[in-house]
Amino acid sequence: MDNEPAMSRGDDNENDRKTSSEIPLRASYGDEAPGSYPYTRGLYAEMYRKRLWTMRQYAGYADAEESNRRYHFLIEQGTSGLSVAFDLPTQIGYDSDHAMSRGEVGRVGVAIDSIDDMRRLLARIPLDQVTTSMTINSTAPILLAFYLAVAEEQGVPWDRIGGTVQNDILKEYAARGTHIYPPRASLKLVTDIIEFCADRVPRWNTISVSGYHMREAGCTAVQEVAFTLANGLCYVGAAVERGLDVDDFAQRVSFFFNAHNHFLEEVSKFRAARRLWAELMRERFAPKNERSCWLRFHTQTAGSTLTAQQPDNNIVRVAIQALAAVCGGTQSLHTNSRDEALGLPTEESARIALRTQQLLAHESGITDVADPLGGAYAIEALTDEIVARARRYIEKIDELGGALEAIERGYQQQEIGDAAYAYQRAVEAGDEIVVGVNRFRVEDELPVELLRIDEESEARQVERLRAFRANRDEARATAARAELNAAAREDRNLMPAILDCVRAEATLGEISDELRQVFGEYQDGS
Repeated sequence: MDNEPAMSRGDDNENDRKTSSEIPLRASYGDEAPGSYPYTRGLYAEMYRKRLWTMRQYAGYADAEESNRRYHFLIEQGTSGLSVAFDLPTQIGYDSDHAMSRGEVGRVGVAIDSIDDMRRLLARIPLDQVTTSMTINSTAPILLAFYLAVAEEQGVPWDRIGGTVQNDILKEYAARGTHIYPPRASLKLVTDIIEFCADRVPRWNTISVSGYHMREAGCTAVQEVAFTLANGLCYVGAAVERGLDVDDFAQRVSFFFNAHNHFLEEVSKFRAARRLWAELMRERFAPKNERSCWLRFHTQTAGSTLTAQQPDNNIVRVAIQALAAVCGGTQSLHTNSRDEALGLPTEESARIALRTQQLLAHESGITDVADPLGGAYAIEALTDEIVARARRYIEKIDELGGALEAIERGYQQQEIGDAAYAYQRAVEAGDEIVVGVNRFRVEDELPVELLRIDEESEARQVERLRAFRANRDEARATAARAELNAAAREDRNLMPAILDCVRAEATLGEISDELRQVFGEYQDGS
């Protein structure tokens, strides 16, 4: 997610926006101006009148070449930022030839085992011109190291590359499950990235604190705000305890939210989260720079709301959700494709999803006014209520010792599970209507063309990985891994040692195994 919306609208002035009836439009209306604390109405005074949000499409499947081809297709269609999906073995620190990887290589994202894979993933993509978001958590330090090493090879200085690594490990224990190490060791790795990038990679967003996956697991909008911001407070606190000045890194902390179906609640949720984060940062860390109080966020439409039944209905769902994100002031947006409840999106479906954003940006008129729904009675009342209820959750988490301790006690997990159960019961009872599923069904649906993954892609990836290992300087790779092991035991910042491993052509699985030796592995309930 970017520091500012990325697509320029040109040099607008106050009077050049009009409706079709020639009614002039101001940048904002009401007493509270967007761009002022506590930023309920948006981070910028003119919002999308000056710059649009970054239009991203999340993509990654099979191998690096195939994913690279999709990225170039999306860039040609007008996307303004890359968003990389990794397969499960990559997410949990296994190379593609590991026994645990069998059948999962390249299935839900791209397989990245080595620096060579990252080179092919980013081929012909200028890293000083395109921002890249990487949805990766447990192995975030390794994937970031791959990316930085490829930038070096391209001759791009680190201070010129921009992007985001998700690096939000706490929500993995609460909702998603792609963790490797115990929570406290994982928090150390998160903080290592924040510390390293604050000094060496200043334009990189070092963490994207994610409510998205907790919402996908079933939590409510209020819980999404509360649990996400509580995790954010934990990360900021850990970095401050490390000795960093809050103003040296807080501006590179970003957030990632879900855009769900209830339009009014979702718009209010985004406004509430922005206000509450600004208030909490002032109260707890007293930053001197106002931008340290900013909640900059990426939004993705809600995958859990997509249905396999009548998949074209998903186009409408995504449009409503995307409209909520834009009215709520997002800095970056991914729109899901209609066929994602059935498989990976086809190029046609990905194009429709991107066109949805482009229609909102250029035809709907909602970008002509900052915070276009601000001042509406329902929106303001809902915003206030979400702030109040989320604060109460955060106070409860504080009583338990903070987000990390609450997760170790299972508090967030229980709350999310209870909310998911209540919703499912409501759907089954018909109290919650899901169009095409429990109402307005069609008996004989037409078949949908799906994207098919080449069954041989896993074998090719394994063969390529083994050839990569066979051709490297084995002594150099072994020495780099030994130094990483020592650095982990000595509690040093591990990013320099991981970078040395990457340059020495150690693989993702080998680097993860060194850390497993030191930190151990986390088992649910342990």
